[in-house]
Amino acid sequence: MTNHLYDRLLGDRAGSNRTFIDVPGGQTVSFAELHAQAGQVANALVAMGVEPGDRVAVQVEKSPEAIALYLGTVRAGAIFLPLNTAYTPSEVDYFIGNAEPRVFVADPARAEALRSVASSHDARLETQGGDGSGTLWQAVGAAGAEFDTVARGADDLAAILYTSGTTGRSKGAMLSHDNLLSNSEMLRDYWHFTEDDVLLHALPIYHTHGLFVATNISLLAGASLIFFAKFDPDALIAAMPRATAMMGVPTFYTRLLSTPGFTKEVAGGMRLFISGSAPLLAETHRQFSDRTGHAILERYGMTETNMNTSNPYDGDRRAGTVGFPLPGVELRIADPETGRVLEQGEIGVIEVKGANVFQGYWRMPEKTAEEFRADGFFITGDLGMVDDRGYVSIVGRGKDLVISGGFNVYPKEIEARIDDLPGVLESAVIGVPHPDFGEGVTAVVVRDGSRDLTEADIAGPLKESVAAFKRPKRVIFVDELPRNTMGKVQKNVLRDTYNDIYSGKAG
Repeated sequence: MTNHLYDRLLGDRAGSNRTFIDVPGGQTVSFAELHAQAGQVANALVAMGVEPGDRVAVQVEKSPEAIALYLGTVRAGAIFLPLNTAYTPSEVDYFIGNAEPRVFVADPARAEALRSVASSHDARLETQGGDGSGTLWQAVGAAGAEFDTVARGADDLAAILYTSGTTGRSKGAMLSHDNLLSNSEMLRDYWHFTEDDVLLHALPIYHTHGLFVATNISLLAGASLIFFAKFDPDALIAAMPRATAMMGVPTFYTRLLSTPGFTKEVAGGMRLFISGSAPLLAETHRQFSDRTGHAILERYGMTETNMNTSNPYDGDRRAGTVGFPLPGVELRIADPETGRVLEQGEIGVIEVKGANVFQGYWRMPEKTAEEFRADGFFITGDLGMVDDRGYVSIVGRGKDLVISGGFNVYPKEIEARIDDLPGVLESAVIGVPHPDFGEGVTAVVVRDGSRDLTEADIAGPLKESVAAFKRPKRVIFVDELPRNTMGKVQKNVLRDTYNDIYSGKAG
């Protein structure tokens, strides 16, 4: 029995001296060096007591060493649990308590703030910096590279990624070896990735897009990465003549378009630009095509399913759509309440089924059962339709999820924190179109009359308790929130009212 995921990602190129990771102005890492580092990581983790099936939680800055940590965790038979680097200690406390990792790896700069979090849940705290510093990498440096890769099957868990609903607790989506491998192998072929490709990688690696799409596909194809710690349009433009492909969120493309150095000549050697994680505005699609001659390929996925649909590699990439269901993915549109499958052109909830769909929510069997139909289809919560040519369009999201800059923001969490502030009677958090972030997180607040609250009175306390991407970009004060006859806040009305607030036309 092999390690289903690791052996396919890296096993075939374990001895290759070709470059896999190229950090502009910094280090390069070959496939062989990465395989050796993954062996050292696996040895270090095992020495720390990590056994097959244990969780390894990670909140570290993006670096080649972080990629080795991911692969070494999988190679040791453990479950990789990446956490957004913007999460505060109070947010991390829930994830560590719920997942109960054997080891928690944090950035050295945050170690003191997170030490009590780790100890309260009996997790061993190790550190790893973006420059390869920290206690974990000291242990890795002292470990041998030879490691007997732990056998894991297709249905064994490889990762847990936390997502949330608008109510209740955050949920850990359990992703098996085959969930990740099958999707990446299919996308490699669908998007025509080969060992001749050089991918511009400016995405975070605590997220499905940057880790399980961009990195895994490149490993499988034998391609190489130009690896950026963060998105910097000037740095990407400088590297673009050496690249063939790019994966990004809509924000990347709007910022490239606003950078004078981004020209048709700069993009001349590129074969593919891919966008996901948030809706791409049709206007951005048009402007990009006019500037470069390239049609951005938009696709649709989610934490629980990896990628579900994609515009075609060859054929019409239609702005405002996310293309066709991918090979091996069944997709249908259903009535959200009854589950009745709807006809072509009707709007309903998107449901999917396939090898890409996750194994359920960690330690939440009841919630898992709620999200699946009896015939095995997963209820995504996203509202969409399929047109007469078979293209899928996302028309909205159930449960009022906001996607800002490619990251999920769940209104209930932010509303609860705002409602606890002095002077607040109630609040509603919505997402409305934003030219840079896709959707801007916006708070609509009703004062209780005890004080004259300002926008700063809301924004200030949130800086201490929630990650920056979750914080409202605007706070609007109203006398009351619109409600239906049942008393439910009508967020659709609020979204319509403030739809143009970031375009300068309202508010």
